[in-house]
Amino acid sequence: MRAFVLVLFFTVALQWDRVICQQSVYGTNTQLVPHRNVWRSDRLSEDTPNRNGDECDVVMNLSASQRCEFVKNTSDCTSDEGFIKYPVVTFCLFPPNLLPLAITLYVLWLFVLFLVLGLIASDFFCPNLSAISSTLRLTHNVAGVTFLALGNGAPDVFSAMAAFSHPQTAGLAIGALFGAGIFVTTVVAGSIALVKPFTVASRPFLRDVIFYMAAVFWTFSILYKGHISIGEAIGYLGLYIAYVVTVIVSTYIYNRQKHQLNGSASTSGREQEEIVPSDSYIETGSIQANDEGEYEPLLPYTQSTAQIFLNAINPVDSRTWRRQHWSAKVLKAIKVPVEVLLLLTVPVVDTDKEDHNWKRPLNCLHIITGPLVCVLTLQSGKYGLILIEGEFPVWVLILCIGVFLSGIVFFTTTNERPPRYHFLYSLLGFVVSALLISTVASEIVSVLHLLGVVLSLSNTVLGLTLLAWGNSIGDFFADITIARQGYPRMAISACFGGIIFNMLFGVGLGCLLQYFQTNNVVMLEPEGMLCWVLSGALGLSLVLSFILVPLQCFHLSRVYGIFLLIFYVVFLIIALLTEFRIIQF
Repeated sequence: MRAFVLVLFFTVALQWDRVICQQSVYGTNTQLVPHRNVWRSDRLSEDTPNRNGDECDVVMNLSASQRCEFVKNTSDCTSDEGFIKYPVVTFCLFPPNLLPLAITLYVLWLFVLFLVLGLIASDFFCPNLSAISSTLRLTHNVAGVTFLALGNGAPDVFSAMAAFSHPQTAGLAIGALFGAGIFVTTVVAGSIALVKPFTVASRPFLRDVIFYMAAVFWTFSILYKGHISIGEAIGYLGLYIAYVVTVIVSTYIYNRQKHQLNGSASTSGREQEEIVPSDSYIETGSIQANDEGEYEPLLPYTQSTAQIFLNAINPVDSRTWRRQHWSAKVLKAIKVPVEVLLLLTVPVVDTDKEDHNWKRPLNCLHIITGPLVCVLTLQSGKYGLILIEGEFPVWVLILCIGVFLSGIVFFTTTNERPPRYHFLYSLLGFVVSALLISTVASEIVSVLHLLGVVLSLSNTVLGLTLLAWGNSIGDFFADITIARQGYPRMAISACFGGIIFNMLFGVGLGCLLQYFQTNNVVMLEPEGMLCWVLSGALGLSLVLSFILVPLQCFHLSRVYGIFLLIFYVVFLIIALLTEFRIIQF
């Protein structure tokens, strides 16, 4: 975390000096000339950086008095799908001398958005996906590589889809997917080897590395061509389906061989460690004992409807609050307002609980608030504000239908027993949380786009640093915790399984959505040499893992962990020097 802050501070400081220099050069004599509804600067030279045709990049080359009018009349500055138009806020509401303050606030806001993104994914999105897989009675392997993989990779996938929605931010998606890939395969895997040296399961490891190498080199070839067709985008999804089938078939064959050798269908604890963690990508959260029964009352106690509602929306557990460190308390205090809003709008079905987390008053409220959140967050609320016959807003119609259905559920159910259709709440929770994740991801992409414009940073470097780190830092701490508790194979399998899903679904779905919006071939033009440095470093790390790990008899030692960490540090230094044009190829 300290390294993250130091690199961020160094990048902002270095680029802010460049911004000040640009202002001193262009700030006084720059003139604006209207040209096809887009403002351009006569003082701009051919060497002025313009990432992927993003006209918003030239705003920092204009005088302070001209920037507000420029961003209002430039489509690339107002095309972000977030609720907040950050270029307009930055250059129209903040005075020029307070621009450093605005950048600081955006960095803090970015930190909050990452917290909210992780909170929605871990506490609302993943539990509902688990409930859906349990309702469908899927096996552990099928659920692991489908629903749980989607739950763990939701922040990365939705961030990539949001970035791919506009050509000027597509570099963010490439940088984030490749950056997260190299971060996970070097920093996370190396840290696991440092914490708990172990012998990795050979066949699952080789299978995952081969599939991920195929996805990376396929993406490399598409970047070389500069465009992706609809068939290639669908091919990404087809490759993941092939991966899922391979996991299921290989697990079936392995279990059958073990059954024949042992002469019984039961598996030992050692086999469970080899099979389930290697081929099933379960949610990489902390492993905690279920001690709720210790605090349950000895005598029967019936809560009133009001008490059930108040307890259900209280995110603070008084039993654990006193034992938490002060830093954890501060972080919890930041998240409490967001958690309360999420508890009021997103239903969660927990199949591990006896009542499946049935809270009658709160679940009745969810029938009202859940659909409202969906219609008001989809496309930044555009559909919810549509007027029916020019008079009746859509959101009012959704509200009336929700109140009617909520009343029916409230008067036909009891507090003690969930209804038969309670599993439908997991579907509602899945849809609502998915739309919220998409909304937060769009805001993150918009903020990063603005930071790239102001600090003159490419989308690729923002993707491989801020976006990749923000989406991967939670998995990093979770995997390290699992490794320390004696499950390094589970941690390493979650690393590779997640990045395979993120790469294939992030590029596949993101490019498909852009194709449907434009009805044309999606252009993926790399932003200079940094993109090739990133893809080359990721490919090299995978090739080295594919060669060195078998040479070590699949044993990941502390020496190999140190090697991976050094590899990432060297890559990061080369990437930043390439971005700042200190190194030129």
